[in-house]
Amino acid sequence: MTRVVVPVRYPLTEHSERTLAEAIRVADERDAALTVLHVNLYHRGREVSRTELKRAVESAFDRIPHSRYVVREGFLVEETILEEVAAEKADVVVIGHKQAGRWRRMLRKLTSDPDIEGYLREQLDAEVVTVGRD
Repeated sequence: MTRVVVPVRYPLTEHSERTLAEAIRVADERDAALTVLHVNLYHRGREVSRTELKRAVESAFDRIPHSRYVVREGFLVEETILEEVAAEKADVVVIGHKQAGRWRRMLRKLTSDPDIEGYLREQLDAEVVTVGRD
């Protein structure tokens, strides 16, 4: 089965909801399983549980078929997302434009080419869908 991964913030922001809506559309269109991912940052101190994440998403979107909710711990959001996408062997990653911008800044530190979509495709063999501003 095709797997779509979408990283979101908690509590859900308006931007996270737009990104999640696009991920749900992509998963539905491809008859894919959806992984909703949140990263608890070690230095922020606020721990979000999988149950809290699931309740928030289902409150905004109702129950989502073929979905799972994952909360990971990490120092860097981008690195933790990459690790989860690789572990899931995701076919598609849906990210918001803000997340894409953070990844571009991170890549500028590592390479001279901040092409996030190309980097993710190369590193993860996954399609990247970036949700822009409305």
